[in-house]
Amino acid sequence: MSEHIEKLAELFKEFPGIGERQAKRFVYFLLAKHPSYLRELSDNIKSIKESISQCQMCYRYFEKRDARVCDICSNPKTDMSSLLVIEKDSDLEAVKRSGTYKGAYFVFGGVIAVADEKTLEYTRLRELEARIEKDIKSGTLKEVILAFSLSPQGDYTDMYLKQVLSPLLDGELAKLTSLGRGLSTGSELEYSDKDTLSYALQNRK
Repeated sequence: MSEHIEKLAELFKEFPGIGERQAKRFVYFLLAKHPSYLRELSDNIKSIKESISQCQMCYRYFEKRDARVCDICSNPKTDMSSLLVIEKDSDLEAVKRSGTYKGAYFVFGGVIAVADEKTLEYTRLRELEARIEKDIKSGTLKEVILAFSLSPQGDYTDMYLKQVLSPLLDGELAKLTSLGRGLSTGSELEYSDKDTLSYALQNRK
């Protein structure tokens, strides 16, 4: 097989959830496309870092402009007394599309593997602690909602964060909750429908 095909397939394998077979299907798909499509794809990949920024408050990606924070964090209608902690941007977009939550968000950046707490290094635990301490001190924050997928890693992350964050919240200042069981075991938050997300949020505990 061509060295170029193998190299590109290896790059695609770094995408979340993509194995060797899927990676090679991507390569052959691109080979069959018109050169104009490849140019457009290449141009968009090159420009994405220049056109997208990361919010300094919630860490979600948003269309770059002069502001340091995104349209959710800067919106006066956002209920800042509630903070929904989610794994990744696609989870945030799923909750946002459902229209069931009107509060603030925090993109944690990953989950903690059950047998490998080194994965904690790739999350934003310190930033989350700083955000909570700041909002508690200002009297803004009343509830932190942990919203991770119902998987072994998601459950472990939920448990770990409850142990770490509970002392910061002190129970009386703000409560710490998790999504209710509207989600079935193994569910990914980003693929959940509106009704499921609504039920999970309403029945958080």
